Amino acid sequence: MTLVDSNILFDPFTDDPRWAGWSANQLDRLALAGGLAINDVIYSELSVRFETVDAVDEALSYARVELLQMPRGALFLAGKAYRRYRSSGGTRTGVLSDFFIGAHAAAAQLPLLTRDPTRYRSYFPSIRLITP
Repeated sequence: MTLVDSNILFDPFTDDPRWAGWSANQLDRLALAGGLAINDVIYSELSVRFETVDAVDEALSYARVELLQMPRGALFLAGKAYRRYRSSGGTRTGVLSDFFIGAHAAAAQLPLLTRDPTRYRSYFPSIRLITP
């Protein structure tokens, strides 16, 4: 099972001219190699682009993505990583979701498919990242 960052799912959903092909190929390959998953945070990020819950669920079904609940250990780890980020001068704006995603991948020992590896590498070095 591979955890999929929202940016990877947005690429084919929006037919991004630069990334849709790469992301779609990775989704197909990894779906066959063990399955794809998102968590509640990623689901929330995706919902921004859809009008209804049914539309999100349909898109995820088409992409063969399973919704996993985040374990409490991942929630705790996210808070600790975010605290390290803030104490080292990190800004507050728009980053907490990345810590939830990275902590989930780390706690569940899932690889993470993403196009934004920098923060994950810095705060969750144990994660196996799949990036362009």
